[in-house]
This record gives sequence, structure tokens and C-alpha cells, in this order.
Amino acid sequence: MKQQKKKIKLISPSGTVHTDYLDQASEVLTHWGFEVSEGQYARAVYGRYAGSESQRIQDLQDAINDDSLTAILCSRGGYGLAQIIDKIDFTPLLRYPKLIIGFSDITILHAALSRMNISSVHAVMAKQLAEFDIEDDSLLTLREILNGQLPHYHIEPDALNRYGQARGKLVGGNLSVLMGLRNTPFEPDYQNNILFIEDIGEEAYRIDRMMQNLRLGGVFEQISGLIVGHFTNCPEDPSMHKTVKEIILDAVADYEFPVCAHFPAGHEHPNFSLVMNREVDLQVTDEGTTISFS
Repeated sequence: MKQQKKKIKLISPSGTVHTDYLDQASEVLTHWGFEVSEGQYARAVYGRYAGSESQRIQDLQDAINDDSLTAILCSRGGYGLAQIIDKIDFTPLLRYPKLIIGFSDITILHAALSRMNISSVHAVMAKQLAEFDIEDDSLLTLREILNGQLPHYHIEPDALNRYGQARGKLVGGNLSVLMGLRNTPFEPDYQNNILFIEDIGEEAYRIDRMMQNLRLGGVFEQISGLIVGHFTNCPEDPSMHKTVKEIILDAVADYEFPVCAHFPAGHEHPNFSLVMNREVDLQVTDEGTTISFS
């Protein structure tokens, strides 16, 4: 009996996406053996957005409601999910589990799902699927997750690492987006969990401001570990007397949880896949960092 193909739908819940990226992403996913479809408004253009709010709500809700799907892959980030997140009913995912995939602005979806204890995937989107080599580890780690395999990573030592061991669910994503969720019903549950952060195009002082917000707001008293991803195109500022990574590490200096100071995920290559809202073991030693999902 011929095995039925797993189904993935491409949607664009935030910013507009080049249609070539959608075409090429679909080709990659089809090559992997998946049946690919698109949301009705995946290619829509409404100013900077991929469709009006009502169109983006419809595509996301339709995909969530579809019990035949294995996964929903967001085509890109940008901006726009904050406008519609409170209008989405995620409860069908409790009956029809499927993975929501993406990063950057898609952090909002990962955060909302963390409150419901539903796993999702921080991973490449259409642009990276189109531009990265099909055998690139950034893509292969996503393919493995889509095929039911949980990732295991060993990262080389970093001078800014802080040693220790922690276990908890992985939460977080883009630091700036997380700031936009502070004190809202969609802010991630940080208690006893491991926080992952990354960002792009932020000035050093703004990164410090965001890290101090988390410190003053008690987030670092709650988390059990910290994983720092790429901070892409975040220029060093000599007037700060610290590098960007030192700014981040100094903000958590008074806490004892382990810190992986550089994990290859975020807005540049490589962008390894992370299973959000899933239990993870974090071990940081003089031999490097080990990250294992279970």
C-alpha cells in the first residue's frame, strides 16, 4: 500500500515575500517528499504586509483548522503578527497537532503556543529554503524534525560561555519581538524554562536596554538557562565599552544558570532548527555546549 505523503502548507502571516522564494521553497519541500500547498493569500501584497489583517487571519486560521496538515511553514517574518495574534483560535492544534515553523516575527506564534504547551519549530523559512544548499545542515535539521527526529547539537566552546547544566522547555526567539510581548497574554512562560534569544539590526544600547528590561522584570530569576543565537548586523559601539555579546552576558552576570554564548541560529547562516516549547537538556562545559531535546 502506498504511503500517503505528509502535507505542509505555506502561509505568509506577516510581511510580503518574493514569489520566487515561495516557488523554490515548495520545490525543496516537494523534493523531501512532502505534499505542498499554499494559503490563499500567501502571495498577497498589502503595502508591507502579505495581505490585509483579515486575509492573514483567514490563511493562518484555515491552516490551523486543517487536520490533514503535518506542518505550517511561514514564508517570512517582517512585521504583522502582533496585529492579528489575539484573533487566532489555536485550540484546534490540541486536537490536530501540527508544527508551526519560522523565526523572527514568527516568535509571536512560538510565544503564544508556549502558553498552551504546544511545540513549534524555530527554523528556516522560504528565503533560506530557496537560497541555502539543499544539503545544508540548516535545512537538514528541519527535514529531520519534520520526519519525527529530535535534534542533538554539540557546539564548540566559547570564551563567554558559563558552565552548568539545566533542563526545561525552550522558549524565546527574536529579542525585539519578545520585548513587544512583555506584559501581554502572549508573553512566553519563562518559569524554569530555557530562554533562546537572537536579533538583527539593533544598536548595542538598544540590546542593553532590552536585556535590562528582562533583568529588572524578573525574567532572569525565572529561567534555568540561556542560549544566545546570532546577533546579525548589530554593530559594536566603542562608547559602550563592551561588545554586543558582553552586554548580553553582563546582564545575566548575577545569576548562576548556564549560558551558551553562541548558538548558530537566527538571521544568518547557519540557522539550525530548534524545537520550541519542548523539553531540552542544556550542558555547558569546557568541551563546549550540548543541547538535547526529549
